[in-house]
Amino acid sequence: MRKFLAFGDVHADFDTLWAALRAASCADANGRPTPPVQAGLYQVVLIGDLVHPKNEREYSRLTGVHRFDPKNPDHLFLAAREQVKHLEQLREYQLAAPHAIHIILGNHDDAVLNTSFVLGTSGGLVHTEFDPDHGGIHLPDHLKHWMQGFPRELRVGSVQFAHVSPLPAHTHYDDLFYADRSPKRWFRDTPEYVQMAGLSFGVYGHTQIEDGILLDETHHLAMIDALHGREYLELMLNPDQPDPLISVRAVPF
Repeated sequence: MRKFLAFGDVHADFDTLWAALRAASCADANGRPTPPVQAGLYQVVLIGDLVHPKNEREYSRLTGVHRFDPKNPDHLFLAAREQVKHLEQLREYQLAAPHAIHIILGNHDDAVLNTSFVLGTSGGLVHTEFDPDHGGIHLPDHLKHWMQGFPRELRVGSVQFAHVSPLPAHTHYDDLFYADRSPKRWFRDTPEYVQMAGLSFGVYGHTQIEDGILLDETHHLAMIDALHGREYLELMLNPDQPDPLISVRAVPF
């Protein structure tokens, strides 16, 4: 039996991520994997979207700029620099225990690797700090290589961890993905997708859940983009069983 600790979309809120990892006994005060993680008894899963703060207020907090301007190259440089610094620390953490620390590729991570799409918010904010064609800078090569190795899903028996949903189409962030409304709505409109995919349980992010982690025990899924609400998901799994799930709960920190 192993404990899986799943953490929602980071969106450059690394301080909250590290607080959650420490609260879950997955990281020590120096940002290193704890003995249970090193031993593989604790399995850490980050559900994706490491980069791009969610709004201008969060960009200002990250950069120290009073009023962040996404069209100002100096502000974009500060946003990129601060994210690179934190990504370096997270990379060192993951590489210290790659057998036990898993990072799923989110669509924002993919957009940094492949700058074909300029992502933004409904309020008009665009994320271009890693897009040289729009005033940003290149992600350093070693970080790009690291992120290119992120899987699009993690499966433990019939339990799935993925960024968006159980649908294979939702693991490829192309024109169809961004034109489709279902990535943000599927868990409310068609939650039976989890069981239709032959899964006993699914853990997903991508859609921010305002009231904390959404744990839908009827449809066997959890939506965990709730790091901002200071919650993570704890699952007890027996990887040797076809249906490995023993228990699941949302944990405040």
